[in-house]
Amino acid sequence: MQLLIDAAGNGRCVYSEVINLRRLGRLNVRRGSHVEPDETGRWAADMSPVNGPILGPYSARQQALEAELAWLEEHWLAHPG
Repeated sequence: MQLLIDAAGNGRCVYSEVINLRRLGRLNVRRGSHVEPDETGRWAADMSPVNGPILGPYSARQQALEAELAWLEEHWLAHPG
């Protein structure tokens, strides 16, 4: 889990229950994407909630989840803002 904290003390991460984030203070959790199947059963990760592209389609949901996390770590966490 990557956790970035800016100079003002605000944190940013892809939510996980690896650590109890509530111990850090008040949380503002929002959706970063939508991973959904299409009409043929293939999976896509719609990154529009963070102004990103639609990734996929993938034959397995796990592939879409992995692509979602990789995109968030590379684009949303690395370039806040």
